[in-house]
Amino acid sequence: MGDLATALGMLADPTLILVVLASAVYGLFIGAIPGLSATLATALLVPFVFFLDPLPAIAAVITMSAMAIFAGDLPSALVRMPGTPASAAYTEDAYLQTRAGHGARALGVALVGSVIGGIAGAVVLMVAAPLLAEFALQFTSYEYFWIAVLGLTASVIISAGSQVKGAISLLIGLILATVGIDIALGYARFTFGSTDLLQGISFIPAMIGLFGLSEVLRGVLRPGGPVHVARLRTQGMFRETVHTLRRYWRGMVSGNAIGSVIGALPGAGGDIAAWVSYAATKNASKEGHLFGKGEGHVAPIVSAGSANNAALASAYVPTLVFGIPGDTITAILLGVLLVKGVQPGPVLFENDAPLLYGIYLIFILANLLLIPLGYLAIRGSAWLLRVPSTVLMPVIVAFCVVGSFSINNGYLEIVIMLVLGVLGYLLERSGFPLAPVVLGLVLGPIVEKNFMQSVIKTDWDLTQFLTRPISAALLVLTVLVLLYPVLRGLLRRRSAVDASG
Repeated sequence: MGDLATALGMLADPTLILVVLASAVYGLFIGAIPGLSATLATALLVPFVFFLDPLPAIAAVITMSAMAIFAGDLPSALVRMPGTPASAAYTEDAYLQTRAGHGARALGVALVGSVIGGIAGAVVLMVAAPLLAEFALQFTSYEYFWIAVLGLTASVIISAGSQVKGAISLLIGLILATVGIDIALGYARFTFGSTDLLQGISFIPAMIGLFGLSEVLRGVLRPGGPVHVARLRTQGMFRETVHTLRRYWRGMVSGNAIGSVIGALPGAGGDIAAWVSYAATKNASKEGHLFGKGEGHVAPIVSAGSANNAALASAYVPTLVFGIPGDTITAILLGVLLVKGVQPGPVLFENDAPLLYGIYLIFILANLLLIPLGYLAIRGSAWLLRVPSTVLMPVIVAFCVVGSFSINNGYLEIVIMLVLGVLGYLLERSGFPLAPVVLGLVLGPIVEKNFMQSVIKTDWDLTQFLTRPISAALLVLTVLVLLYPVLRGLLRRRSAVDASG
């Protein structure tokens, strides 16, 4: 109770409250602009939270991401363009609902579903994280090696599109992570004689380039036509919302469950959770044939809209317990925490309980704050969507440059941001996902560090990676994840043969 009281006292800090409110407004604005993701918003936010204490910095990211994920539903419903990838799964249904005169209901369901999903994910975080932390106290460098490898493997297998392209993206991230001083031997690697590169590729400018500048390049090089905003009537919105949620409560429960489970997988995130929940709802519903047709359907908005916000909170489970990012947002936040001297892991649960309670409470606060601010965003959504790109894009570029420079007050960071911005644009244009690049940058040093520690202390006895019980279990799990696409294909072919026979 003492730790909880300390956390409540930390939340009463006027600076933290101001940070939460400012982050909420910022998240709603960025999320409502078509094509700008919550990851981009996080990358642009980093230079500001970099100078805050750990809890306000985490609070800013949590609040902003919760708001941005919901705000992505606004352009989905009004202009048929998902504001964030997490909204893409049900964009067609939301837009068709609006054209049929049910836009207020669709957005009301998305708003309340996001709040309930976010709180459900926070409950999962509160329950699962401490239990896993006790188990993780048994981990040594061998187990952390396999956990990191599992995260890298999962990021490839569950990435959108081709797994081969996901593996290439991961390899790019791992190569970038090797620049600098060798962890074990102290030699300079891939620095090309530059003393500035001895510290390695700075994580924050890399993220700003990958997710900030690349978005600007996509917007400039592939501009869209004029945006036509559908009309929206908000009278009686909450009354319709309550009636709809009562009718489709099973979809909300399944969405919360799917989002909480998938969010806890390293590298997954809310967009994958939304697509899985959409598919599960369509397969289970008797009205699945109506999804995405005619007037659209509200059921996928209920389930997938709950799933993407539930995944936000559960993504913090592997991040806090093992130091393995659950999604790209927590990957960026993890880099900030490490720079600020906060080391996620089981020891964090023993030594800094007030910070953890503060994180739990911030999730609850951010999602409750989403109700009034989300309603105001719905009311003002038409205005938000008319911000011209000729104004928005230069502002984002300015944030990218200033944010990168402010990390070390050096021009190398700006160069890193520019190079990775172009790289991120070229990768996504060619169908290569960016999430594995991020995971490679973050987890590459963790894999190398724990591998070298393990082999040095055992004089290169590699059997320890295989014979320790937990290590062996993690190895088996990694192999199963790696073989998942093959096993899934075999099961589908067998089902097809059984059906035809």
